[in-house]
Amino acid sequence: MIEVEGLTKYYGDFAAVQDLSFNVGKGEILGFLGPNGAGKTTTMRILSGYMPPSEGAAKVAGYDVFKQSMQARRHIGYMPENVPLYKEMTVASYLDYMGSLRRVENRRQRIGEVMDKVNIVDRADDRIATLSKGYRQRVGLAQALLHNPDVIILDEPTIGLDPRQIIDVRQLIRSLQGEHTVILSSHILPEVSEVSTRIIIINHGRIVAVDTPQGLTVLLSGGERVILELRNAPPVDKVIVALKNLPGVNKVEAMDKAGKFDLRYEAEKDPRPLIARTIVQNDWDLLELHYASMSLEEIFLHLVVDEESKEENQEEAA
Repeated sequence: MIEVEGLTKYYGDFAAVQDLSFNVGKGEILGFLGPNGAGKTTTMRILSGYMPPSEGAAKVAGYDVFKQSMQARRHIGYMPENVPLYKEMTVASYLDYMGSLRRVENRRQRIGEVMDKVNIVDRADDRIATLSKGYRQRVGLAQALLHNPDVIILDEPTIGLDPRQIIDVRQLIRSLQGEHTVILSSHILPEVSEVSTRIIIINHGRIVAVDTPQGLTVLLSGGERVILELRNAPPVDKVIVALKNLPGVNKVEAMDKAGKFDLRYEAEKDPRPLIARTIVQNDWDLLELHYASMSLEEIFLHLVVDEESKEENQEEAA
């Protein structure tokens, strides 16, 4: 549904995005994750036809977004970070105006459907200026959905919302899966993990990782992870040696001096039964044994720090 190849955008000598290549399948929700200034908004604007790239190509629904801009835009619903709303208009009149621009058929019926979907039917006659930030975001999402596009691009859709409003918007985004292809740009890690089927992590305009949330966890942890806590255990080194020799265990680290350990193991080999057997055989007291995954925060920091270290090393070598 979306094909991006070698996308690059310069502002003067500054490269906001560099050689981005990725695909998004039909019905998928792709999380586009990165810190502020990573190049997320620039990428969203290029894909929506708002600005041209310096290099590279992009297609939406089979149409080149630069050479066949009007055809591509008919398949795109775009909600920018700051939604351009006409505040003097009512919700219904604004959506009617946007529908007329997009030549939406059965406009009145379609407006009712999208207002119902984003839960703003009771605000139809309210002036947009009187709405809260949360309701304005809903109106912005409604206009993006109005022409029933194949692709929906959402740039920081929950920015500035309170916790309740954030939950509501995330539920709305999840409801779009399957029916629409969605790209969700955000710097908020829990948001991406909760709604996305796949994640792209971008830093300094470059892609540093592409995978599912679960796949990123396995990739960066070197496999799966188990947390183990013992009481009255022998010296830490002895425990590490005993556990590291178990089949499938890649790494054992002491988390503290009180008997807590972090074990990494190959995804297809679960050593927990062997761990339990080893503990019993050595007459150690087991307080805790549970599976744990890396948080997206850990993954994100790991990738970003690694990428920045590589860039610093390259600059020093040059």
